[in-house]
Amino acid sequence: MDNKRFKMIDENFICHVCGKSVSKLSYTARDHCPYCLSSIHVDNNPGDRECNCHGTLEPIGVLPFKNTYKIVYKCKKCSMIKRNVMAKDDDMNVIIKLMSNPTPY
Repeated sequence: MDNKRFKMIDENFICHVCGKSVSKLSYTARDHCPYCLSSIHVDNNPGDRECNCHGTLEPIGVLPFKNTYKIVYKCKKCSMIKRNVMAKDDDMNVIIKLMSNPTPY
């Protein structure tokens, strides 16, 4: 990732899928719900908020990445595939469930 394109936007929000209140991370930008792992398709590049799609990014898989994992998303509106690094407070039970049902992407 080109760090010049990354914008640090870390804010609290209410998840549009599960309705839970989500707190900002404080160590990097929060880009998905830690409870259901869902997100909204709002970025072209991390943090830019320049994508007009605003579809639900549904978690469909997990890939190993360095010492952690990346969550693989498919937008329910435009079908774009996106990948985001998991956060330290993500629900590991949901991560494991995604890992146990591999999806080709």
